[in-house]
Amino acid sequence: MSRAPGAPERPRAVARTSLPGNPLAPGAARRFVRTALAEWTELALPGAEFITDLLVADAMVVVSELVTNAVVHAGTDVELLCRLGRCSEDCPAAAGTARAFPSHDGSGRDTHDGSGSNAGDDRHGGPGGESKPGPGPDSGVLVIEVSDHHPARVVRDDGAERPYDIVEYGRGLHLVSALSDAWGITYRTGVKTVWARLPVDGTAAVEQEEAEAYDGEHALRRGQRAAEILAPAPRRGMQDQDWRSRGVLSFLAEASDLLAGQLDEDLVAALTGQLLVPRLADWCAVWLEDEAPGRSDGGVVGGPRLARVWHGSENRIEELRRLLEKDPPELPESDRAGPVPVPWPAEALGARATGGSALAFRLIAGGRPLGTLVIGRAGQTRFPDEITGLVEDLSRRVALAIGAARQYARQATISRVLQRGLLPGAVAEIPGVRSALVYEPCDKGGPSGDFYDLFPAGDGRWCFALGDVQGKGPEAAVVIGLARPWLRLLAREGYEVPDVLDRLNQLLLDDATEAADAAARALVSAGGTGLADEGPQTRFLSLLYGELVPFDGGVHCTVASAGHPLPLLLQPSGKVGEVAQPQTLLGVFEDASYLCGTFELRPGDSLLCVTDGVTERRSGHRQFDDDDGLAAALTGCAGLSAELIAERIRRLVHEFGGKPPEDDLALLVLQAE
Repeated sequence: MSRAPGAPERPRAVARTSLPGNPLAPGAARRFVRTALAEWTELALPGAEFITDLLVADAMVVVSELVTNAVVHAGTDVELLCRLGRCSEDCPAAAGTARAFPSHDGSGRDTHDGSGSNAGDDRHGGPGGESKPGPGPDSGVLVIEVSDHHPARVVRDDGAERPYDIVEYGRGLHLVSALSDAWGITYRTGVKTVWARLPVDGTAAVEQEEAEAYDGEHALRRGQRAAEILAPAPRRGMQDQDWRSRGVLSFLAEASDLLAGQLDEDLVAALTGQLLVPRLADWCAVWLEDEAPGRSDGGVVGGPRLARVWHGSENRIEELRRLLEKDPPELPESDRAGPVPVPWPAEALGARATGGSALAFRLIAGGRPLGTLVIGRAGQTRFPDEITGLVEDLSRRVALAIGAARQYARQATISRVLQRGLLPGAVAEIPGVRSALVYEPCDKGGPSGDFYDLFPAGDGRWCFALGDVQGKGPEAAVVIGLARPWLRLLAREGYEVPDVLDRLNQLLLDDATEAADAAARALVSAGGTGLADEGPQTRFLSLLYGELVPFDGGVHCTVASAGHPLPLLLQPSGKVGEVAQPQTLLGVFEDASYLCGTFELRPGDSLLCVTDGVTERRSGHRQFDDDDGLAAALTGCAGLSAELIAERIRRLVHEFGGKPPEDDLALLVLQAE
């Protein structure tokens, strides 16, 4: 149906985002789609009235599997698009594609769209290649598209056997085909897009063969199938095959979401126990391979560590832990890919659980064994096939979460060591001056772009610095690693404040020139195949640098600002004024010459120095320092100590915006006693 001439264009429900190609992408994608669907419902966009909890659950599974496939098999950044509309407008098959992509139906033969079309709409239907009945042209559809930038790699299909060391986390496009009425693959230059179309009117049903991915012939000892156990309480016990199967898929998606957000491997192990017990097992245990070179508890170097034991009965946990610690599971090398039966720990489980079944699952991510998951249930000789398949799939997600947590831990350790080297271990104490410092990096896991220093320079002089480097991470660390030691060296050599800035400016320019020359030589050596944006970036630095010389009755202060927020002087009367003049950033102009200002700190005077994380703190379109907001805040600090001034300014900055600060925050208060 076309829009009438002159009629206003109807708003469209479209959301898109870019995600890094790392293990956290599937969880971020699920949160993004869930938020988009909620916003569309709140805005009452066309088609949003058909959005149900069931559609949201299906969308979570589909986007999880598509993004997981892209991350695992392409390894590039991922583009995610989600849109709601009519089938006639939003069918991705209408877009041009390079070729169709065949799938396997499990019978060993290739299957294509039953229509015979090869126009790029690779619809995967039921057995024998029959397409599912699609929605009418005016029916509502939810389309999810996931694009990567490695189109040469084939999209995974569960019909093929793979060795154990290939990364495997989702159940692949098998589940996507089960939940969507059409899906396909679009090839464009440098981009591969996998899309899925879900009807929003609830007309499509999960096919019987696909829906039985986890259903086996055996029932649990308590008379419930796994899907019935995992389904929400109001619908448990219902014999609705579609609902039970969706309960399993929703459980896996939500479990992935829960695990992916954890950055501590021991917490991942604890959550795994709570997910499995008592729903799928009476007890479980998680061993983790120790990455550390040694263990402080005297354990075997590099051996497995029992990270978590969980039992449905709290009074059995400690006894079970003691028994399991004595005998970690030893799995044959050839059984890496599947569950392995292990001995039943009857001694720790009491007379009521003398017999049962226990299975061990290897936790493997990126081809590296990370640990072992063991589950047990009393009163049965073997686990039902549906439970085994479900736990095996969950174990892959657990391994992915553990791998991500370990990667984060390694990066955080490197960042902490690097940060300790970039900042002083302690600030100097100055006779007759009280100092207070607030330093809050925005990114706790990486080097900050802000830095500070307060050190003795000899001959009765003390120097202070507060700087902000363009950017964050390694590039910022390089600049700070150059600037801070040179500041100390030049100050202790007796250079005046303007001379220190002049020489530091030239140092940054020379370093940038040398880095650019090195990058050009490397580009020539590589045959000119490098990318222009991979070269070194220009290194700008804003800096507030000063010198303090105490004397009887006060402190003589010399200050210069290079592209930095100007320092403010607070007098006991509450009067506030700037005590420096604005000048250009360091590392920009070769012929820059810097000037300084001098003044005296009298008893009770306070000097406030901040980075732009304070002055540019945002609340909507307003900034904290609009209309001299920082000066007004400092006026209200008259009569307070240096520590209280620093804390009040920090609190006011945090309270100014509704969200946490998005930039590094540093401030220094110097107060004459």
